Amino acid sequence: MSTTVAVVDSDSFHEAVDLIGGVDSLNSPGRQVVVKVGIYNPETGICTTVKTLNAITAVFDKASAIRVVESDSGAGPGLERLQVWADCFNDRVVPFNLSDDPETREVEVASERVPFSHILLEPNTFVSTHVPRRYEEAGDEDLMNMGFVTKNLLGLILDTKKFRFHDQLPTALIDMYEAVGGIDLAVLDATHVFLGWKKKRITVSPKLLIVGKDAFAVEAVGAHLVGFEPTEMPVLQEAQKRGLGVIDLDEIDVIGDIEAPKQMITKAFRGLLPKRERKARRME
Repeated sequence: MSTTVAVVDSDSFHEAVDLIGGVDSLNSPGRQVVVKVGIYNPETGICTTVKTLNAITAVFDKASAIRVVESDSGAGPGLERLQVWADCFNDRVVPFNLSDDPETREVEVASERVPFSHILLEPNTFVSTHVPRRYEEAGDEDLMNMGFVTKNLLGLILDTKKFRFHDQLPTALIDMYEAVGGIDLAVLDATHVFLGWKKKRITVSPKLLIVGKDAFAVEAVGAHLVGFEPTEMPVLQEAQKRGLGVIDLDEIDVIGDIEAPKQMITKAFRGLLPKRERKARRME
């Protein structure tokens, strides 16, 4: 059976869910839903949109509770940063700062024992949603080529010194993925895509959602969208080494058009590069 990833316009999340076979098994009164959003500095706007988060929570209409979670970081307390999505919150959908949880259990991450919030380690439906980015500094891919919905898991670390895992990030991310029992639903919100070269930053808006139950397949499609080779991404290589997910695009059933928006993003990214760099890349 092939791994399916749906690529739809940003208004069509429910269609994407239908295309990947629905979420009935993940949506029941007996299951709470944990939605890990990703945001560092709220002022940048580099995060899942309110519209997309509302669509995610709406599809889990049978869940007894939905927690939208983040942790403290160098940019501030998790609960403050979650206010970006204040319009999404109600009696059933509530913000939750993982760093404030008094009940924790230790898990092993990159050979270190670290506390995790207990809600991550209880039976639940775990959703990860973030945005596609491609930043390069001095010609090198920064940490952004570690993934999007997968790199989002770094926010499960409760303290603010998350950077200590950067040197072994692929191992740390997949350790965290396994500790929480995997990602049940991955939603890459490509309403906007964020691109950068050195100090230049631009935003392009393909207005897409990339959705699937195999987070690594979603990462692979998202990586292709911004011009990375999925099988060369360290975090996807680590996942493959552990027998998790599908990362080869030839083995993923991509429903929807990813090539036209990829061309648009590639053109936009090349426009950031100096002429010499642009010419060198054409010759590769």
